[in-house]
Amino acid sequence: MKVALYVCRVGEGWSMVLSLDIRVDVVWWLEEGSGRHVLRWLLLDKALPLSQASWLVEHFEMERSMDQWGQRDWQSYLARKLDVYELASGETEARKGIAGGVAARGALVGGMPEPYPAGQWAQLERDAALLAERISGRQLLAAEAEALLADTAQPPREWRAATQLARLHGRLSITAALEGPATRRRHAWLGRARSAPRCHRCGSEARQRVPCAACGLAACAYCEACLALGRSRACALLLRSAAQGAVPRRGEAPRGTALAPTGGGLARWGLSAAQSAAAAAALAFLARPPAGDGPGRFLLWAVTGAGKTEMIFPLLQHTLDRGGRALVATPRRDVVLELAPRLAKAFPDTSLATLYGGSDERWKDAQLTLATTHQLMRFYQGFDLVIIDELDAFPYHNDPMLAHAAASSCKPEGNFVYLSATPPARLQREAAQGKLTHAKVPVRFHRHPLPVPRLIKMVTVAECIKKRNFPSALRTNIQISLKRDAQVFVFVTRIAQIEAFVNLMRRTFPGIHIEGTSSQDPDRASKVIAFRERKIRLLVTTTILERGVTIPRSDVFILDADNGLFDEASLVQMAGRAGRSMDDPTGRVVFASSRRTRSQVKAVAQIRKMNTIARRKGYLHPPSQT
Repeated sequence: MKVALYVCRVGEGWSMVLSLDIRVDVVWWLEEGSGRHVLRWLLLDKALPLSQASWLVEHFEMERSMDQWGQRDWQSYLARKLDVYELASGETEARKGIAGGVAARGALVGGMPEPYPAGQWAQLERDAALLAERISGRQLLAAEAEALLADTAQPPREWRAATQLARLHGRLSITAALEGPATRRRHAWLGRARSAPRCHRCGSEARQRVPCAACGLAACAYCEACLALGRSRACALLLRSAAQGAVPRRGEAPRGTALAPTGGGLARWGLSAAQSAAAAAALAFLARPPAGDGPGRFLLWAVTGAGKTEMIFPLLQHTLDRGGRALVATPRRDVVLELAPRLAKAFPDTSLATLYGGSDERWKDAQLTLATTHQLMRFYQGFDLVIIDELDAFPYHNDPMLAHAAASSCKPEGNFVYLSATPPARLQREAAQGKLTHAKVPVRFHRHPLPVPRLIKMVTVAECIKKRNFPSALRTNIQISLKRDAQVFVFVTRIAQIEAFVNLMRRTFPGIHIEGTSSQDPDRASKVIAFRERKIRLLVTTTILERGVTIPRSDVFILDADNGLFDEASLVQMAGRAGRSMDDPTGRVVFASSRRTRSQVKAVAQIRKMNTIARRKGYLHPPSQT
């Protein structure tokens, strides 16, 4: 994309501005009756690549003599700055062999473009207001903005002109999708240090370059990391508009008003004592006045099967009642589809948008949004409350791109609430040091302690397959589970081992229906259903089923538990498949390995600690009832 670039002298200083439609700027600054006292206005270029124009605006600095500059001085200034840009970005080499590429720079300074037609200005004002309202709380590439506006009953006739006017009104910002190059040099003897531009949308480095017809550059950078959501290029336009502040519903207290967290607001949700205590702590956190140093952060640390979804309902209600917008983000599409009807039932009078890859609601404006974490890249300071579910799960865990997207989606005065049974080590440390406000839910809804894993010694799965021999200790423990009529999870580390190990188990346990599944199995969903319906009794699988699957009356066996692929969080999550149902709240968990590792010890310690907290707080059933 190419844009116009100009400078103007207003009041105390000079400003440099890029324009999607220079006719709009002419009317805004220079037409009689505008009320803006412009001392000087000069067009620098009417068709400059957006990447260059955006960088020039970002790095513009006033110089003392600018008031005395003539047209030739501005030509020299523009050429000098573009030299700096090209050296920093590496576009000098890209321009070699392009006739007239460098010579023409600065030659178009001056001239007075035609103004936007006066008879169409009133309509343009309405279009600009509509565009700003629709984009509020979002960050969109130009193609996405056009798609959003096309979904409007009366879309703007000239979206570029409407966008420019909305920008002049201060209702949105426009910039290149990629951040411009840095100009500092690390060390003179190392030569020029170039850094790859960063994507404004996802925060990743954009190292790929291709010839671009849109801006005319032979090497236009683009971001590969967020390519699935549309190509974010150096010359692509990114529109951003922060959402307006929350307006409390009639009769509701504004933010910062003290609450009575244990009152009727919690009673309607039917929470247990442990759930109520955690939700009350979170509500008290949300009710505090903004600290002014960015979004607040609260960790809801709840054991597997504690009912995290039910605990977020009061937090969503609190935000919605105060006129705010709330977002629930979860890593997986299947969880989004499962949660959508539950949220719709809990908040029947609230507009709900459900977003995932292929969703037909991606442009829907709603008070409550449920989305996969990748969809957060289309939002910008749009939500008063952002709830991140399964913070430690793939793909969110250890993905800076998704963390960047989440950070951008929340208003500066908003709040994050993190949900996790196994928070990352960094957050656990912050919670222990008092740097992260948190609440623990150490018990499940049925008020029985978590099953504590038992450690047994066995050879590796690979050796079992190689020698076609099933370890006696493992066989004995599985027979105990089958005898008590339990459904048996068997977790292994590698997909390639599943088929051979299933065959070995079928020979060891004849008459028992045994199957295997993994992320590569097209029949995984149907096998899980058959396992839940007890048509399959023993299921060999990988960490693909460590979360989000609840099977009544199940026991868990984790083989090669000493393998590095099973960290503390994975072991706790897999162990969490056992003892979840009311009719079988205890369950059995076995860690089978050739050696004891730190991850196993820490996983067992975390489970024991939660049971200790639950017992100390009186959340568990009395021993006589267990």
